[in-house]
Amino acid sequence: MKANPAWPRRVWRRRGPFGKLVLLLVLALVPAGVFVAGAFAVTYLNSKTSNVGELAFDNPVAVPPVLEPRVDADGRKHFDLRLQTGRSELLPGRSTETWGVNGAYLGPTIRARTGDDVTMHVRNDLPEASSLHWHGMRLPAKMDGGPHQEVAPGATWSPHWTVKQPAASLWYHPHPHGKTAKHVYRGVSGMFLVDDAESDGLELPDEYGVDDIPLVIQDKKFTEDGELASGNESILDESVSGETGILGDTILVNGTHDPHFQASRTLTRLRVLNGSPARIYNLGFDDGRSFRVIGTDSGLLPAPQERERVVVSPGERVELLVRLEPGESPVLRSFPGGVGAGFPQDRLSGGDDTFDLIQLRAPTTLEPSQDIPEKLAEGERLTAPPDARVREFKLGGTSRINGERMDMARIDEVVPAGAIEVWEVRGGGNPHSFHIHDVAFRILDIDGEPPPAWLAGRKDTVYLPPGKRVRLVVEFGTDVDPEVPYMYHCHLLYHEDNGMMGQFVIVEPGREDEVPRTLDMDGHHHGHG
Repeated sequence: MKANPAWPRRVWRRRGPFGKLVLLLVLALVPAGVFVAGAFAVTYLNSKTSNVGELAFDNPVAVPPVLEPRVDADGRKHFDLRLQTGRSELLPGRSTETWGVNGAYLGPTIRARTGDDVTMHVRNDLPEASSLHWHGMRLPAKMDGGPHQEVAPGATWSPHWTVKQPAASLWYHPHPHGKTAKHVYRGVSGMFLVDDAESDGLELPDEYGVDDIPLVIQDKKFTEDGELASGNESILDESVSGETGILGDTILVNGTHDPHFQASRTLTRLRVLNGSPARIYNLGFDDGRSFRVIGTDSGLLPAPQERERVVVSPGERVELLVRLEPGESPVLRSFPGGVGAGFPQDRLSGGDDTFDLIQLRAPTTLEPSQDIPEKLAEGERLTAPPDARVREFKLGGTSRINGERMDMARIDEVVPAGAIEVWEVRGGGNPHSFHIHDVAFRILDIDGEPPPAWLAGRKDTVYLPPGKRVRLVVEFGTDVDPEVPYMYHCHLLYHEDNGMMGQFVIVEPGREDEVPRTLDMDGHHHGHG
């Protein structure tokens, strides 16, 4: 159709004063709209990242040492942990300011058994208050290491408890109110492995560092001089981090860049922890081989499950058994997909990225491993009684649960000790990872569909795709304390720090209505001497 040069003049003459003003505004906004669309297109195109083909897998992956406890006359195990600053060579030839536990970056692996009495002596030599939260551990609320148990610089905190849960791959990390992302990103994290008699009796790879390997996967951004980009409060700035939190373009495994693991046996057990603040990994191997999933967050599965992909969101753990033939060298990769957010959120949340994580190398001769057991944990399956209490949680934006931002003085939920409840958690427009302290839960369904078998075991953290509803049957502990709360929150740490967290207390059954919903904050949120 031919353009009519008289059209603008006719339209202008037919408008009254108000119409002329509207037309001027529309014409002024057209270039702005073009600019915004162009800026979005540039952002979208530049948001896709890959390191495939860039790595040589030159570096043997560091395996965190197991921390040996001191054992007192009563048989209690004492673990000494020091939060500290330091410098690390995370990139070749570059020195980076980092934080760690008993070292400059990351922390040792803590190992204990069901029934052990343990005491953690946590000394904070960081320049600001922090804490250590025992993620996935069932223990009294005042020992939990959440935001109510912050440790002042120069102070020591000594929580103690009895381990009373089945074998699992847990972890520990800081949980200071509003600064968890910063402290985890700088490097304060470690594995906490629990063993029990049942796991002892299974013929699974269990020689730590040989065929039983922790893999703490983290993404980082580095400045040109090798420092961590956004390693300070700007990690919480959306202009830096986006709506999910910071997404790095460099992967570290156990603090090692460009890593490989030298296998010596036909089966290798990988205890994978997503220790990233925001990135979601869609794990598989570059050659398409399958592997067996034998456990998730809070314990072993009833039976191994064969998979080619598993999605692991921040805070989640998954245990994989990988079979190697002599001379093979498959690469564990994070593939595009898995976020499930659709356009454009998938791209902006890292869901279109591809990252090679670590190469597994098999020599020409491998020591044979035992066959994979057909059955694993016989533990009692979590089921909800017909009259189970149902609680609903809606995660909104980047900062709210059920319309509320976190308030340290507010008790959001009161739960009777030993209760088994159904929690219905619905996501908003962003990806979320939902974690509940002190509990084990089982996924009943995801948007009405049963979870895949590899996700049907005991968990404490669950990925929540945008707009999806996840129903959980939740088993609560019996450590009663109406004055000290546990947390539930999004484990995309930017969201947690921004207010997407709530609090619950556990009380004697029948006394739920007697509990004040406002805490006396004297004695809370302070350091310990």
